Amino acid sequence: IILMLLLSVNIHTIDFGLTNAIKKDVEELDRKYLEKYPPSIIKVGSCDTPGDARGVYVSGDYAYVADWDYGLRVINISNPSSPSEVGSYDTPGNAEGVYVSGNYFYVADGYSGLRIRDVVSNIGSYDTSGYAYGVYILGNYAYVADWGYGLRVINISNPASPYEVGSYNTSADACEVYVSGNYAYVADAYYGLRIINISNPSSPTEVGYYDTPGSANEVYVSGNYAYVADGNSGLRIINISNPASPYESGSYDTPGSANEVYVLGNYAYVADGDFLRVINISNPASPSEVGSYDTLYSAQGVYVSGNYAYVAAGSSGLIILKCTLP
Repeated sequence: IILMLLLSVNIHTIDFGLTNAIKKDVEELDRKYLEKYPPSIIKVGSCDTPGDARGVYVSGDYAYVADWDYGLRVINISNPSSPSEVGSYDTPGNAEGVYVSGNYFYVADGYSGLRIRDVVSNIGSYDTSGYAYGVYILGNYAYVADWGYGLRVINISNPASPYEVGSYNTSADACEVYVSGNYAYVADAYYGLRIINISNPSSPTEVGYYDTPGSANEVYVSGNYAYVADGNSGLRIINISNPASPYESGSYDTPGSANEVYVLGNYAYVADGDFLRVINISNPASPSEVGSYDTLYSAQGVYVSGNYAYVAAGSSGLIILKCTLP
């Protein structure tokens, strides 16, 4: 028995040694690769919108920019180095966010609620109770982050006649919303991340929450994680594998104020003060910055498609960055 125990200890020691050796080899390979192929983030184009670019959504050859008091701007990005405005729609409120689905685009229009239109004309609208900051579309429903009035669920099966079917009044101010499966994840300012069960749209209920240290401005969900742009507390990575009991897996304290986040692959793209910051999240417990770009003016929103990051950069309009990453 003693011999078996000794053999077991020796085997485990050898395994542990091999694991450490392999880990060091991988780290060395990563270091050499980064030396040879360093991350690159360069500006390739821009389009100066007349207002204050707050949000952006990319679909096909077009970027749709929520341009605050100048409504929605449509930018042709088929040539990223030479984007040009091809259309605009002056909404009655302040365009804060936009979501494109099918032939329609949906604008979170501040005190004018949700506006729906296509490329030809206004289709419909629903005046929410509060100030519409963000919108997410899934199926026949629009989920609106309505500031002091929480989450509003709007039936858009007939875009010409949308109507509210349910709501949930969050603890603070609903800034943004991301929907995945049966849950709506709400960035609720100083009350952090709220997780709302929307399996019954007429009766949404909160099932869990995580009170982030800063002010939750934006949330993006990918896999088992919710990535929260948490203002002066940077990027927070929340494990949501059990929606009733979320917990923080890791964080990265960005130098500025994290306004918005977009996740693609192993990277989180954070609109952070006057910068776009790219964070490696391949290990959620230990995220690290791999690159950044100074947008000069406040980076309010970001959308990533392929190798390009489209930044809604306040009074600088739309900035297009090419990101070459490991």
